[in-house]
Amino acid sequence: MNEEELDYAEMLEIPVSTVNVVKKKSIFKRKGKVQPQPQEDLKERVVESVNERVGAYVYSEDLSDPPKPEKVKTTAISPKDNGGKIVFIEAVAVALIAIAIFVTNILIPNTVINTFLNSFSQETAQEPAYTEFKLTSVTGDFSDAEVAVSESGVLSFTAEGSVYPICKGTVSKITSNSGIYTVEIAHTSTFKSVITGLTNVYSAQGTKVAGNIPVGYSDGNAEVRVSMYDNETLLNCYTLTGAVPVWKS
Repeated sequence: MNEEELDYAEMLEIPVSTVNVVKKKSIFKRKGKVQPQPQEDLKERVVESVNERVGAYVYSEDLSDPPKPEKVKTTAISPKDNGGKIVFIEAVAVALIAIAIFVTNILIPNTVINTFLNSFSQETAQEPAYTEFKLTSVTGDFSDAEVAVSESGVLSFTAEGSVYPICKGTVSKITSNSGIYTVEIAHTSTFKSVITGLTNVYSAQGTKVAGNIPVGYSDGNAEVRVSMYDNETLLNCYTLTGAVPVWKS
C-alpha cells in the first residue's frame, strides 16, 4: 500500500492488515553503516501505525435520530356520547324489567309483585257505592210540581219547568220517541239514572252534569219519570223529604 492508499484508508477510517513497503534509496550518503531492518518488521510497524491513527477516529457517536414512538390512536368520548350511552342503558334496563313483569304475570300469577300490582290497580279503580252519593231534587226550587215515588222506586211528576239530574254524572245516552226525549246519566260504571218525558235536552252526550244544573225541560204535557239503577237493578231504597230523595238508612 503506497502513501496515497494510506491517506485514502485514513480518510475512510478503514483499518489495514497488510502493506507493501517500498524503500527508496537516499541521494545522500550517510556516514557509517546502518543496519537494514527486515522488511517484515517494517511492514508490521507501518500497519500498527496506520491502525493506531485510524482507531482514533473509528469511534464516533451515533447521532442519527432515535426511532420515534409509534402513535396510538385514541378515541375521545365526549360527555354527550357518554350521556347517550347512559340513556340507552337505562332504556334497556326498563325494557327488561317490563318484560320480566309481563312474563311473571303470565307464568306466576301469585307472586308478591303481581299481588302488589293487583291491589294497587284495585285501589285506583275503586268507585264509590251509590249510597255515598248525595241525592238532589229533580225539580227547581221555585217549581210547584208535586213529586211522588212509587213502591218500585220511580220518581214522577207532571209540570212545566226545568228538570235536574238526581246527582252528578255524565250523559251517556240520549234517545227520542215522537218528540219526547229520554236521557241516561252514568254516575259510576254500575250506578245510573234514567229521565224520560223531556221536551228539550240541554246537555249533549258525553257532557258532565251536576245536581244544580238542569239537564232538560218539560212543557208539562208529558209525565216526567226518574229511575235509578245499580247493575240494571231498579233501586227503591230511598224516600222523599219534600221533593228531595233521601237514601234509607
